[in-house]
Amino acid sequence: MLEGNGNRMGEAAPAGGFAALCAAVQANCHVTDARHARNMTLCTYLLEMREFCRWERRAALTAPLPRADVGAWIAGREALWETLEDADYGPLPVAGEDVDPYDTSTVNRTLVPQGHVYGAGIGRFGKPQFFLGVLEREEWRDGLRILVAGRELARDLSAAPAALRDDTVSIRLESLARVLWERAEAWALKRPDGALKAALDAHRFDPADAASLDRMVAAEAETLILHELGERAAGRTLGPGWEEMLAGFARRRAELFARAVRDHLADCLVTLPTLMERDAPAPIHFWFANLDGLRRELFPRAIGAYEAWRGGDCGRALRAAVAAGVDHWRRVCANVLRVGDGSPDTESAIETFSLAPALRL
Repeated sequence: MLEGNGNRMGEAAPAGGFAALCAAVQANCHVTDARHARNMTLCTYLLEMREFCRWERRAALTAPLPRADVGAWIAGREALWETLEDADYGPLPVAGEDVDPYDTSTVNRTLVPQGHVYGAGIGRFGKPQFFLGVLEREEWRDGLRILVAGRELARDLSAAPAALRDDTVSIRLESLARVLWERAEAWALKRPDGALKAALDAHRFDPADAASLDRMVAAEAETLILHELGERAAGRTLGPGWEEMLAGFARRRAELFARAVRDHLADCLVTLPTLMERDAPAPIHFWFANLDGLRRELFPRAIGAYEAWRGGDCGRALRAAVAAGVDHWRRVCANVLRVGDGSPDTESAIETFSLAPALRL
């Protein structure tokens, strides 16, 4: 079982001061997991713990993990968490200074020239997230800095493949590859028709060909970048009050609804129009394969437009749905902000508001 700084079996430990930084980041990852990881549903928790175990052991995505070994690893990790539930997040040793773990700009000012990248932020349901990885590339788009990480050296349980913090987007290729592999693996159990099958076919994905997964990761990483560009555009429309509102949520339904409508605004502003303009069928199929839960319930017009696109209408219905979505989701988000006015029953008001049939498009 691997504990301590999170170094993985078969991987040389980082040297010198960088080893201390890895250890500090992984320690904060353990603390956030100790506080939040067991808030997941049991099924999600077990699946994510299995993949976290795989990551620590550097096991291939195709390698089976003996159930007894995973069970023992989970027990050990939970025992570690029991010792950390009251621990604080520690500073990071960077260039001889102790840096706040959320000060990503200062950390990356040192790390990026050295070929590494650090990310930190608050994810869903208030869970802090941290990671440290090898920098694959840095680029700029419309004034937005994009840092793309490959191999990850430290991470917490909930490894979000993309995040926007201030004016920087973090893309995590290793985490994205795991997400895509899990989706393909789950689909292969029953092989149903639908958007996911269409996406895998369009990507020419072959589980026996590692290069096909790499191609799919590269294409879907671009979709993540487009979404984060859309998030920035939506943020400019909504203003700082939106993030302040999200940070104050304590109940899941209100947060899920708020995130869903902003996601739709972001994707109607940037992601879907750009994919349509580029005539990129595989990422479009994948976008609809990921349209589930509350997001799917809120946007039935998009589903019909997707079917029309697949039926050969050259995207007319989909472009119309996206154009209508910009105005509709902007209004809905504005109304969410109006309802979420900071009163004691803000979340109840948003939950009630989320049930209105007129919010669907």
